[in-house]
Order: sequence, then C-alpha cells, then structure tokens
Amino acid sequence: MRLQDVYMLNVKGLARGVFQRVTGSAVTDLYSPRRLFSLTADDCFQVGKVAYDMGDYYHAIPWLEEAVSLFRGSYGEWKTEDEASLEDALDHLAFAYFQAGNVSCALSLSREFLLYSPDNKRMARNVLKYEKLLAESPNQELAEAVIQRPNVPHLQTRDTYEGLCQTLGSQPTHYQIPSLYCSYETNSSPFLLLQPVRKEVMHLEPYVVLYHDFVSDSEAQKIRGLAEPWLQRSVVASGEKQLPVEYRISKSAWLKDTVDPMLVTLDHRIAALTGLDVQPPYAEYLQVVNYGIGGHYEPHFDHATSPTSPLYRMKSGNRVATFMIYLSSVEAGGATAFIYANFSVPVVKNAALFWWNLHRSGEGDGDTLHAGCPVLVGDKWVANKWIHEYGQEFRRPCSSSPED
Repeated sequence: MRLQDVYMLNVKGLARGVFQRVTGSAVTDLYSPRRLFSLTADDCFQVGKVAYDMGDYYHAIPWLEEAVSLFRGSYGEWKTEDEASLEDALDHLAFAYFQAGNVSCALSLSREFLLYSPDNKRMARNVLKYEKLLAESPNQELAEAVIQRPNVPHLQTRDTYEGLCQTLGSQPTHYQIPSLYCSYETNSSPFLLLQPVRKEVMHLEPYVVLYHDFVSDSEAQKIRGLAEPWLQRSVVASGEKQLPVEYRISKSAWLKDTVDPMLVTLDHRIAALTGLDVQPPYAEYLQVVNYGIGGHYEPHFDHATSPTSPLYRMKSGNRVATFMIYLSSVEAGGATAFIYANFSVPVVKNAALFWWNLHRSGEGDGDTLHAGCPVLVGDKWVANKWIHEYGQEFRRPCSSSPED
C-alpha cells in the first residue's frame, strides 16, 4: 500500500506484475521486469483485508475489487494455496462499499454473494437493510461519498516528497545548469593525489555532492557482511528516547572501526575527502542500514532540532555533516529526495553522497530536509558517517554570517 501510494501505482497493473504510474489517462512504466509474476486472487484478497481490518476502505476497495474479479475468473477451481474464496471477497467488498457510502454497490455485491451462499442469514439481513436505505433515499446512488486517502498528520510535505520519489532520482534539467559540474577531487590531500575521487556537484544550496566509486565492490560487500549479523529494526530520536516508528522502515547496525582494519582505511579516505576529523567522539561510528522492498525513511533532518535530542549525549555538538555511502544498486525506487531544495538523487552503487547539515553559524540548514524513498524493486544498503561540530573548529571555521 505504501508503494501504491508513493508511486501512484495501478492495482490492476500490480496484480499482473507490472509497475505502472497512472495519472489521469496517462500511464507510465516505472519499472519493466524481465519476467512477469502475477498475484493470485488470494494475494489480492489478503492485501485488501489488511486495509479492511484497519478501516482503510480507500486501499481496501481496489484490492478487494481485483480479488473478486480474479476469483470470478477462476470460480470452481480449487487451489491449495487459497485461504479465501469468492464469497469471502464479495462479503468484505460489499461491507467496504457500504462503509464508504456506496449502498447500491454494497447491495449488488451482497445479492451476488447470496447466489453462491443462499443460506447466509447475515447477508440476507444486509440485503434487506440496503434495499430499505435505497428506498428511503432514492438519490443515494448519486450521492456516493468520495473516499479520501487516509491522512498522515506528521507529514505536511507529502506531495513534494512523493513527486520527487516518482522521478526515481532522474533530473532532466541537471546537466543544463552551468554551476553544477564534475571534477577530480584531491582536496589538497596527499592521500588523494595519486587517486583522485570523481566528484559530481548535485546542488549548491544546500551544497550536495556525489563522489563516484568511493568504495570498491569488495569493500561494499565486506561492510554489508560485517553488519548483517547485528542488524536490528531502526529507531529514531523521540524526545529523549529512541523508538521504532512507521515512517522509518529499515534495519541498521553500528560498526566500530576496531571491527576490521578496512573500516580504519575508510575513515582515512572520508577524512581526506572532507577535510574533517572523523574519529570518535568527533564523529559517530559507521551506521549500516538495509532497506528491503517498501523500506523507506520519510522526510527528516539528520541534525538535532531539539536541545533534548540524544545526539548531544556524545558531548561533541550537533551533526555538522552527513557522508552516506551506497553499498548496493537498487532496481527501482530508493532515491534520496531533498524536499525543500526540490531535487532527488538516485542510488548509485559504490558512490557516496555528502552534504552540510549546519550553516557555518551553527544553525541548522532547513533546506537539508530529506527522505529515503521506498524501495520499489531490489535491496538497498547504505552506510552513514555522521560528523559532529566539535573537532572541526579549524577545519571548517565558524562564521557569524547567516548566508554562510
């Protein structure tokens, strides 16, 4: 349902195994699989029932409609994997339509149900109730309620967020902006003189750059392997506590640099490229995150926006910068969307994304509000290195100017 909403996916298409975004009469293929895997009638029923049980008829109705349609097409065939039947789907869909205010559809489906199960007294009573309601209000058919998508009160930037996710990270005007460029980066570091890093400036305000091929395939695989045994459900700071939440669905693990010498080398490379001190307590340990299908992180800041945030327990100030390494490729979805800056960056395997979270004055940069779009197809792995204010005084001097 999350993928359906964020990517505006067509339920009939999903049931056939295709990923199509439908806007009005336009149909766009977001991803074309090499082989189609269709959902069964029972699959569609189970998805619809999850929404139905939550009272979410906006999502329940199209999935139950598809289940009814598929069950009708195979009526009489017995399939061992089916837990539900046409009668179950009709029963749930009829009541969902009634709850949504469409009494005429509820009546029609209930009558169809009685054709297959004429002895069901509960459904017979429902038919009488629906007929009475329509008799009392003959205009009922014209006054059907419009089913609204359930509100998510904590996210006011949903339209921008979803629009950026739907581009899958593609930026059609990116190469038409002269101030954005590519270069070989050494940052005047002897460490990088013989092997400069390929740098792509993605945005200027906020300053966001992508370093291509920052890690090798073997390094990315090793980091994933080191983290895998320690993965746990990701949490977020809520007041002074750390809690799992629906708006962040992933697993994560923290890796100390003492776990493997390769992590020390990685720290040296990050320090050389950014010019910052990345040793604890001036930076956090490497956080490795895995997002499965539907895994996401809705718009958030990496830096603390409250003085009570657990981030300050390190006693090294706020997070001044984020260095995020993509440890895998993703077939579709999973882009990093910067909401207020209005651009998104696709997952580029082995590349690293870097941005400043704070202005030089120490104030948080509101334009760094960003999100991890849901993974549509594939498996997304990233490694985050969060660098704090303290220890960077002479590496990134502060400024009293709010423009800096």
